[in-house]
Formats: sequence, structure tokens, C-alpha cells
Amino acid sequence: MNTISLDADEVRAAVSTADAIEAVREALLDLAAGHFEQPVRTAMRDGQFLIMSTHHRPTATAMVKTLSVDFSRVPAIAGTVTWVEIRQPETLVADAAAITGLRTGAICGVATDLLAAADADTMAIIGAGGQAPDQVRAVHAVRPLRKLRVADRDRSRAAALADALAPELPHVEIDVAGSVEAAVGEAHIVTCATPATEPVLASAVLRPRVHVNAIGAFRPTMRELPDDLLAGATVVIDDLEAILEESGEILHALGSGAIVQDDLTVLGDALSRAPELRERTVFKTVGVAAQDWAIARLLASKFLPAQPV
Repeated sequence: MNTISLDADEVRAAVSTADAIEAVREALLDLAAGHFEQPVRTAMRDGQFLIMSTHHRPTATAMVKTLSVDFSRVPAIAGTVTWVEIRQPETLVADAAAITGLRTGAICGVATDLLAAADADTMAIIGAGGQAPDQVRAVHAVRPLRKLRVADRDRSRAAALADALAPELPHVEIDVAGSVEAAVGEAHIVTCATPATEPVLASAVLRPRVHVNAIGAFRPTMRELPDDLLAGATVVIDDLEAILEESGEILHALGSGAIVQDDLTVLGDALSRAPELRERTVFKTVGVAAQDWAIARLLASKFLPAQPV
């Protein structure tokens, strides 16, 4: 038995943003249809170690991701994704940080395509860490951007992100905002990608019609969005069981009575039956293993030898 190992550069060279979005879209539909066997991820040391696994019944394939998370280091995410198949003696092991960035960007691309206004062309990204570039790429793939505003508590980090994205987005006006309020004031699409424990933006500073992606908070102790934003928006989530276990902002809003569980729509269901949309829409993800499986499947199709059916 051989193990094929892929580093971050090899993962990114093999998987485009567009392909990642379509792969995750298909996986979400399969998740909604019950085709995955997927336990809620294991979190240890208050989320600093995470283990995620899933089995896709129709293809007899499985994926396990093991990683550590430490926002004081670069990169913040480190670990591996392992892919196995019943009929395949070869195993694939790939860099978890690259796959996490691709799949988190991709699911927000899927959600933005479904929920954002068709003519949305101005984006604000709050938080300029390792997840931010893929968030911008995915939004741009489904809603070609005219303007991008970057905000981060560390202005130099925001400037570095703007400089890094400029060659990829030559026709997009990219600015570093002096504050969150300045970044989001004109934005049709806002993405929050921070490790915040308190809301990073106020509902009052957003446009009346806006789509918000929230990806940073993945533990009950973390929270990026205020209750009143969730109360006044169509709220779409990646997975109900995972959200009720891990999403600080959803748990807070449920606890305060700002929303009830019936206000939450699962993205995989929404792809088949589009929900009624309010002027404001929110997509909240904590990440589920089916997303990682989708990217790992793309890699397996490129790097593992085909097996007879």
C-alpha cells in the first residue's frame, strides 16, 4: 500500500476555487439527502484540537481531518486530511490548512450565490487572517466584485491582504478601511472571519439590503454577529446538529429569544427549496466534514489510480 502525500501548494495547484464551490455544492445536496454518515466533530482543549470524519455511503469513501488551531501562530491551522476508499489500496494524505481554506471559502461561495443580490458587487472582509483570501476568491467567483474593503485590528495585516489580492483581482478597487464601520457601510456582501468572542459589527451600520457570511466563530464561547442582526435576517446554516453544538452566535440568539430554531434553514435544504428571503440574509458556518470530503474527493480523482468498478 502506498500513501500519496500533498502539501499546501500541491493542493492549491490541483483545486480551483470554481471547482471547490461546485464540489461543496454537490456534497451539501448529498448531506441533505442523508448520504453521509457524519458524527459531530470532536473538539479538545476548547477547540484547539479538532477531529472531523465522514463516510459517503454511495461511493464507499471516507475522510478524516485532524488539526490544531492556534491564532497566535502563522499558520493558525495545521494538520492533515486523510482519504480512504473501500476498493482503493492507496491512501491520500493532504495539508489540512489548504483544504480548510478552500472548503470554507467554497461553502460561502455556495451560500452567497444563493442568498446575495444578483447585482451585489461590493464586499467587506472583516479579519485578514489565513481564511480571508479564500473568502474573497469564492465571493468573487459567484458575484464579480467591483470594490473590496478590508478591515482588521492589525492594519498592517489588512494592508498585506490587500496587497496579496491585488494581482489576482486587477479590476477590483481594494482599500484598507480604518474601521469595521467604514468597511461595511457600502458593502452588499460582508464576511466576518475573526476569532472574536463578542460581535464585531453592529446591525445599524449595515446597508438595509446586505448578505453576511460568518465563518470565524466555531465554538460556543465565540461570537461574531449580534442578536438583532440574526433576528431581522433570513438565517441559513451549514448543519443544524453542528450549529447547535458549536455556534456561539446562534446559541446566544436562541438563548436570548432573538430567534427560535425554526428560523434556521440548512443550506443543503435551501439549495433544493429556496427559502423566502428578507432584505438581510446571514449564512453561518462552523464547518462540517462533508465539505472537507468534497475537496479531498477532487484530490483523490487527480492523484489516486482509478480502480475497476
